[in-house]
Amino acid sequence: MAMHWTLGCDAADPHRLADFWSRALGYLPEPGYDEPDGASIIDPDGRGPAIGFLRVPEGKTAKNRLHIDIRVAGEPPWDLPERGRLIRAKVGDLVALGATEVREQWYGTEFGHVQMADPEGNEFCVA
Repeated sequence: MAMHWTLGCDAADPHRLADFWSRALGYLPEPGYDEPDGASIIDPDGRGPAIGFLRVPEGKTAKNRLHIDIRVAGEPPWDLPERGRLIRAKVGDLVALGATEVREQWYGTEFGHVQMADPEGNEFCVA
């Protein structure tokens, strides 16, 4: 049986990151969790892990060792033109929320994913 788990994230502004990620993932603030130095978001369907954000004094100094991949295109086999359209549409939505597009990743002639950074510079991908 799989365990329930929470992804814990360091943040300079935990409420700003929680707001960004809740919109990016379709999550909601965790009921009853209202801390000035922390925030937590949950999957409204109860399938995905909770994500907690805690204020830390130090800033981000290196590449993430763990990151989130937002999979908007579903599982293979893909309709490649539709997959690319879905990825680029989500990238546009995330940029409007404060993310930065870093680069597109291609695998030969096939479009793979877009590497991005959240409002505090944490890397993630849209695939």
